[in-house]
Amino acid sequence: MTAPLLRVEHLAVSFGELRVLEDVDLAVPKGQAVGIVGPNGAGKSTLLSAVSGVERASAGTVRLAGRDVTRVSAAERCRLGIGRSFQIPRPFVDLTVFENALVGAERGAGLRGGHARELALRSLEVTGLLPLANKSAGALPLLARKRLELARALATAPEVLLLDEIAGGLTEGEAEELVATVLSLKESGLTILWIEHVVKALVQVVDRLVCLASGRIRADGDPHEVLAGAEVAEVYLGGAAA
Repeated sequence: MTAPLLRVEHLAVSFGELRVLEDVDLAVPKGQAVGIVGPNGAGKSTLLSAVSGVERASAGTVRLAGRDVTRVSAAERCRLGIGRSFQIPRPFVDLTVFENALVGAERGAGLRGGHARELALRSLEVTGLLPLANKSAGALPLLARKRLELARALATAPEVLLLDEIAGGLTEGEAEELVATVLSLKESGLTILWIEHVVKALVQVVDRLVCLASGRIRADGDPHEVLAGAEVAEVYLGGAAA
């Protein structure tokens, strides 16, 4: 059996006495899109931070393509192929849209010159931002900022793309536009791990759905089966600790 592209084993993250993640196991094959749902405080964003290297694991391992990256820095993990977008877009507001994407290609992917420019332009094209390439990032409305956050992550040339609430704060129509973009990325073969409160958006794209609560995985499987299961009902309706 082929090893998963991303494997998390017995992962735990603590902040002082507070245990945020506990014994999390997750395997994501190449080309699969996995959605993560759960109540606020469940540890979802912390999981992405531990995978990307922003937060250090207290226990357990993170492997990318079989390589143990648990003690590897966030910058090096990015070079190795773990790209991430954040829930709140963080553009460099004094740079243009193109320059923001170029930062991803140069700093994230480690490219220079024409190769970096080509990757930056391709990420803008994929996310529909090419017409805004010369616009100041600070002048963008929320949907365009969300697109730029995605474009900058894509400009790092990820093998695994981590998405954190990319549809959050958008109108239904705006969210549908962005979901169509994510779906096209999935169909191109990109491996995706996606946190989202807009479950309707997730189920249009993901192959699997994981429910996280109180720092532990409570369900993992077919999206519709997971959403219909007793574990998810308990998490959202039965007062499971967040």
